[in-house]
Amino acid sequence: MEILKAIEQRHSIRSFQEKKVPKEVLIKLADAAQRAPSASNLQAWKFLFVTEDALREKVDFFSPGLSGKPPVILVICSDMEKALKKGGENSKIYGCMMDASMAAENIMLRAAELGLGTCAVKSYNEAAVRKLLKLPHHYRMELLISIGYPQGAPRQRRLRPMEEMLHYNTD
Repeated sequence: MEILKAIEQRHSIRSFQEKKVPKEVLIKLADAAQRAPSASNLQAWKFLFVTEDALREKVDFFSPGLSGKPPVILVICSDMEKALKKGGENSKIYGCMMDASMAAENIMLRAAELGLGTCAVKSYNEAAVRKLLKLPHHYRMELLISIGYPQGAPRQRRLRPMEEMLHYNTD
């Protein structure tokens, strides 16, 4: 698939089929994430695919931004100890957030290419999800991504006119 086609096909999906996502497909998504740019080659990211039904339902319960009962919830975390040690305070604060965002976009584009739907969310009860997943204290949760096969066609969103957002040299 051409990258432009993947970009155009990627939509935030909030309704999923009950169909499981094979582990081999999740590995392809992880590979796409690993190939994302990383500030100072920090690579402090951690990718946790929640696929076990009971655990996924509990994470979903504490994550109001998720919807549609996704068969997979990806939790993207950053290892703050690694970030601080390798890149200092700036990497810990900003580098990890940038890295997680770029990895998330790679995941969502690769998912679109593979016929999957995704939706990145930041609204979750971090303390509850952290406890459920037994995350170490030095991992910062960056975002969640719901992953699954879309139920129906996605709602088309309206894009702002190009002239409202594109500028050259000055505003």
